[in-house]
Amino acid sequence: MDKVYSLAIVGAGPAGIATAVESYLRGIRDIILLEKDVNHNSTIRKYYKENKRVDVEWKGQKVELNGHIYFIDGTKESTLDFFEEILQNHSVELKTHAEVTSIAKDGDLFEIFVSGSSIKAKYVVVTIGRMGKPNKPDYKIPPGIRKKVNYTTDACSEGERILVVGGGDSAVEYAVDLCEKNDVTICYRRETFRRANPTNQTNIANAIMHKELKALLGVNVTELEDTDGQITALFDDGNMEMYDRVIYAIGGTTPSAFLANSGIQEEDGKPVHDEHYETNVKNLFVAGDITQESGGSIALGLNQGYAIACHITNKGDC
Repeated sequence: MDKVYSLAIVGAGPAGIATAVESYLRGIRDIILLEKDVNHNSTIRKYYKENKRVDVEWKGQKVELNGHIYFIDGTKESTLDFFEEILQNHSVELKTHAEVTSIAKDGDLFEIFVSGSSIKAKYVVVTIGRMGKPNKPDYKIPPGIRKKVNYTTDACSEGERILVVGGGDSAVEYAVDLCEKNDVTICYRRETFRRANPTNQTNIANAIMHKELKALLGVNVTELEDTDGQITALFDDGNMEMYDRVIYAIGGTTPSAFLANSGIQEEDGKPVHDEHYETNVKNLFVAGDITQESGGSIALGLNQGYAIACHITNKGDC
């Protein structure tokens, strides 16, 4: 007979881990946490630079933590260690390399389709983030330069001429970090970096003032061309420049196709849910970045996980 989990959680970021741990503390057993990447918190691992600050009050949002997870300000590394310790101290099964393609209701249970197999569960919580699907430009990238067009800094080496596209915290941090050993230009469609937090605004302003990097503000990239293996960027002001690498840091997209395949309704770019984060599909919940206006608040994700755990356990059938 196939095993039936009490709770299956799709996505092992802060909201997913919080849902699992809070549910465990409230008496739910047989919990499985499904993560398509090699480890938990893949967004933090991939898109946060080394020693990046990670604050409870993300973008100035004051959030009072409701659950049992006492999260404090720290760095990328301390945050990953924090969640690693939480997982080790609670009996939650973490299954990595488990990409969920869709979720189907099968009577009173759910069938979760995972990498060629399936898992059954009474309750399902979807906590996948937007950065699992980073925004890409709407123009085509020539095949010959695709390996040099990236969405993180992982492939960068020293001495490259790099164009960073974007104006949020990630774009600013990439540009400031890379300019120490590279010739960096940051291109942003607006005239200021007001989306970035105050620390990053100060850092980018200092780097520009000291001519450590070049800023193209109020300008858009309209096309990339392959010039003998190098990248020629065309801008909407009529100029063009040649680069060794281009990094897009322009946010992420709600995984609409996945939500639709799972029967979850979407409105204004977010999944529809009630005050308990339950979707239009009974016993199927959502939490984390995909529910938030701008995404990214770990504290809000932790609170959502706690709220879902309370609601499920209050039903008394788990």
